[in-house]
Amino acid sequence: MPLMMEKLYDALRSVKAPEEKARAAAVEAASLDGRIAKLDADMLLLKWMLGFNLAMTVAIVAKLFLGHGGL
Repeated sequence: MPLMMEKLYDALRSVKAPEEKARAAAVEAASLDGRIAKLDADMLLLKWMLGFNLAMTVAIVAKLFLGHGGL
């Protein structure tokens, strides 16, 4: 059985939505939730990569300008 959001399914059934449509909507919403979680994980990795890149750039620029006695 595919993963589905039980609370969404119950809410749809409480407003008299057809069972098949309520189940399909809950499964699709769970799929979307999984894709959003993957995007969040990818975004976290990109933030760490950007932070590392920024720190290395600042270190290199500082070494270039301050390592030779400044300008």
